[in-house]
Order: sequence, then C-alpha cells, then structure tokens
Amino acid sequence: MKVQQDLKNHVRYHPIYHFGMIPLGAILVGMSIYLAYDSKDLIQGLFFLIASVLLFLTMLMSRINALAVQNRVVRLEMRVRYFQLTGLNFQEKEAQLSLSQIIALRFAGDEEFLELLEKTIAEKLTSPEIKKRVKNWTADYYRV
Repeated sequence: MKVQQDLKNHVRYHPIYHFGMIPLGAILVGMSIYLAYDSKDLIQGLFFLIASVLLFLTMLMSRINALAVQNRVVRLEMRVRYFQLTGLNFQEKEAQLSLSQIIALRFAGDEEFLELLEKTIAEKLTSPEIKKRVKNWTADYYRV
C-alpha cells in the first residue's frame, strides 16, 4: 500500500539509481582516472577512462532525458487542467511562471488551484512557498 503523499514525503528517490548507480559510477570513473594515470599501458588506461566516463554520462543522460519528458507532460497536464477549470488558454499565465512554479502548482487540488495560481503570479511565490500553501495535496505517484 502506498503511503499518503504530502509536502514532507513527495520527493522521490530511486534507491538503485541514487544510492547505487551514481556512487558506483563515480567510483568507477575515479578508479579509471587513477588507472589511466598509473598505467604502464597508456592506451589501455585511456580506453578504460573513456569507457567509464561514457558509461557514467549515459546513465546521467537517461535520467535527464526522462525528467525532461516528465516536465513536458506536467506542462501539458497543467494546460489541460487550466482549460478544464476556466475554458481559457493557459499560455498567458504560463508565460508568467517558471517551470518549478508550474510543477509545484500541480500538487494543488482543483478547488484551490486557480486562487493559488493567481497568488503565485502576484506574489512571485517560489516552489517551496507554493507547496507549503497547498491545503489539499494532489499526489503524483508516477513521477520519474
């Protein structure tokens, strides 16, 4: 059973990625640098260094690309949601918001979304400030 999501626990970590792959990848790159420096065979040392850096960058880019797609989906979700609630295009409001503000507004329930949106624009609220003002938290269990 999923734990009820709220401000305190909404940040998502993938233990295998964040606490396994990233540290192990960094260790691999560090060891490859050491071996390339200390190697009697410079070509082999450079090969392992390049291979480990490419592997590490591939791992990072897969995460970055997944987050970029997720951000596009959140923007689209917010455009549809704004249109459903108002019948208006979100473009004018969206131009006044940063991506982090839009993502934070995503957690507000429909009954408070429009009011919080206006306050965010008027008061230039930051993402943490927006999240703290959300009364009816709308969970997102499918984030990357």
